[in-house]
Amino acid sequence: MTTRIETRFAALKAEGRAGLVTFTMTGDPDYDTSLAIAKALPKAGADVIELGMPFTDPMADGPAIQAAGLRALNAGQTLAKTLKLVSEFRKDDNDTPIVLMGYYNPIYIYGVDRFLVDAKTAGVDGLIVVDLPPEEDEELCLPALRAGLNFIRLATPTTDDKRLPAVLNNTSGFVYYVSITGITGSAAPDANKVGDAVGRIKRHTQLPVAVGFGVRTAASAAAIAGHADAVVVGSALIDVLRASLDGHGKGGPQTVKAVADLVAELAQGVRAGRSVAAE
Repeated sequence: MTTRIETRFAALKAEGRAGLVTFTMTGDPDYDTSLAIAKALPKAGADVIELGMPFTDPMADGPAIQAAGLRALNAGQTLAKTLKLVSEFRKDDNDTPIVLMGYYNPIYIYGVDRFLVDAKTAGVDGLIVVDLPPEEDEELCLPALRAGLNFIRLATPTTDDKRLPAVLNNTSGFVYYVSITGITGSAAPDANKVGDAVGRIKRHTQLPVAVGFGVRTAASAAAIAGHADAVVVGSALIDVLRASLDGHGKGGPQTVKAVADLVAELAQGVRAGRSVAAE
């Protein structure tokens, strides 16, 4: 069965452009605001939505996303509420792919079998679980694939040709290339190096390659879009969200607008980047 992720990337390929993948944290700064943001993202230009599952020890994330997770946890966000949010989103949008991104611990505690049933029922399309290497595929990857969910793996600048086949094995939906060594939001990617890396990955797989970590502006998104099938933006969206909060750390309509406005800018950059590359 074809997933929404596969359908969306096929449509992007037919349009001859790269996609925009947005990352926000569910429950940040509160459940209702994060749901309103999720609902606003497709209209603003997001092609695929990544939703963070808040966790107390997010080792791959920089300060911005760590703080977003803590805001969400302090506001009472749980994995069950994250799945509820996806269900609420699906009432109005049955087309936009949703990927849950995070760490294995909350899923393990929830119960893998129960989680996969509930995620599929809610309308989740794929998972990115950054602390489960290929050697642990029996834990979650293979059960997720059997449940009809894409399991998306990360490749990095240090993933050499010897390691890459293991990373790509059982990966589906798309490959997420981490454009820098380090944590999220910590540096800007070099578009030429990204182009070389994407070319190398594509010699090993037919899957689309999405590039993330460090993309903050429309110009940077355009540069990456010239080389990749999709551009992933997270920390920059978290930063504008945080800046929109009032003195008590509360969000509101201004928070949704701030995130949606930046997504619209980034979407324009992504579209411009692919059209320039195609000329």
